[in-house]
Amino acid sequence: MDFKDAIKQFAERVEKLKDNICTEEATKNAFIMPFINTLGYDVFNPLEVVPEMTCDIGMKKGEKIDYAIMKDGEPILLIECKHWAQDLNLHDNQLLRYFNVSKAKFGLLTNGIIYRFYTDLMEPNKMDEKPFLEVDITDVKDSQIEELKKFHKSYFDIENILSSASELKYTSELKMIIAKEFANPTPEFVKFFAKQVYDSSITAKLLEQFTVLTRKSISSYISDLISERLKTALKTEEAVEAPKEIEASPEDKNSDNKIVTTEEELEAYRIVKSICREKIEVSRIVHRDAQTYFSILLDDNNRKCICRMYFNSSNKYVATIDENKKDVKHLIESLDDLYKYSEDYFKAINMYEKKESNE
Repeated sequence: MDFKDAIKQFAERVEKLKDNICTEEATKNAFIMPFINTLGYDVFNPLEVVPEMTCDIGMKKGEKIDYAIMKDGEPILLIECKHWAQDLNLHDNQLLRYFNVSKAKFGLLTNGIIYRFYTDLMEPNKMDEKPFLEVDITDVKDSQIEELKKFHKSYFDIENILSSASELKYTSELKMIIAKEFANPTPEFVKFFAKQVYDSSITAKLLEQFTVLTRKSISSYISDLISERLKTALKTEEAVEAPKEIEASPEDKNSDNKIVTTEEELEAYRIVKSICREKIEVSRIVHRDAQTYFSILLDDNNRKCICRMYFNSSNKYVATIDENKKDVKHLIESLDDLYKYSEDYFKAINMYEKKESNE
């Protein structure tokens, strides 16, 4: 199993078990130790992992860090653990104190779900206040997996990690600032754009108007950008894939003359297809229209429905598939709402794939 698959398997474990983890010690056993193991270290080998390592702080003796990852007899990564439901913002000072008296170059504060990696970019031998990498293991991105891989025993290299740590830290902070501005533009942000399209002074009333306009413009631009990239991706796929002839199911053949596949249904198919390509090959995703609904299927199999579109009435619904293969309808206002149910599509695919592997 490669590292990416191991991390995603671990993420599934966390999601499945977290509600049954009641203590910090249980968090360590169920989440932290398996995570360390995923990084390639033997949690039961004291030459690689030292639990409860002493980190004396000034006059305070006997202070202990939860885990220390070792290399050549020296700590390289200090790990401070908390219960999975705890807010890590309340505990970063504790790791900072341990880091400052250790030879380790990296610190990790985690509750088993959120993983915050720190180093000393701002001042040598003093841990930065903000992490250079933060990962939510239940929503881990491929780019983050590549960064986690650098901490794997087989790839660990201090200089390699530090070379990307600075860029990661500031990129992450800038993304947070941009996200906040996009969601709730500050007066300074609004004025910056308003002055480029409006020559007179910006009064309080105009600022209020331009705040609304700025927010709308941002939303519209992002929507256009997503649509354009989606169209480009689909055109690329269609250029290399021959169209697949979809045969109607027997029960639908009798009503072929009443079935009209709309452009809106096909656009919904393209959106779901684009989403699901993260999990499976796009050639395995097909559509099949019926008189009352429009299905998106796995492997052209009517028993492997990923979702269904109910677009034949004034209210439009997308139906996701539960563990009993029953429709769960969701009211949608626009096709953009289909992105909200990505995880449900993935769960349906996983259910069919798991069933096949067990047969």
